[in-house]
Amino acid sequence: MLIRRETPADQATIHALHSDAFRREEGVTPVEAPLVDELRADGDLIDALSLVALRGGETVGHVCCSRARIGEDATASVGLGPLGVRPDHQTSGVGSALMHAVLGAADALGYGLVVLLGSPDYYARFGFVAASTLSIASPDPSWGKYFQARTLTGYKPTQTGAFAYAPAFSRI
Repeated sequence: MLIRRETPADQATIHALHSDAFRREEGVTPVEAPLVDELRADGDLIDALSLVALRGGETVGHVCCSRARIGEDATASVGLGPLGVRPDHQTSGVGSALMHAVLGAADALGYGLVVLLGSPDYYARFGFVAASTLSIASPDPSWGKYFQARTLTGYKPTQTGAFAYAPAFSRI
């Protein structure tokens, strides 16, 4: 498996991948596919943190991070997601490989926190904890334990407060 940064030539494939990975109902495009497109169009998708996984030359997974804010700080954290893997490659390690790669890249870029909304059972293996334990408030209190954060090397305990995703998240 090869993991590399997204290129402009990958955009249509990434859209199709998220449509397939998150499809809940036939004929209905899941919100994750246009979300990536909107983050990119708004300039909030962080190029160095938009990664594709390739197997045999085919794109089988994608993960991205976008600009975010904790309190008044718009530089300390990123919002992760979506993380999508083609259905025929799920449970084969693609998602884990993408997570390790994007967390390592975010750390190398100096971010202090990665925040996401997802399954605690899945994301705990990557060091994610309920964001509330780090005094990070969710945009929606009903998210509870599913709103999670992972500290990185650049983390400072003062990075607390209300979390805000990039504007595209509120349009979905």
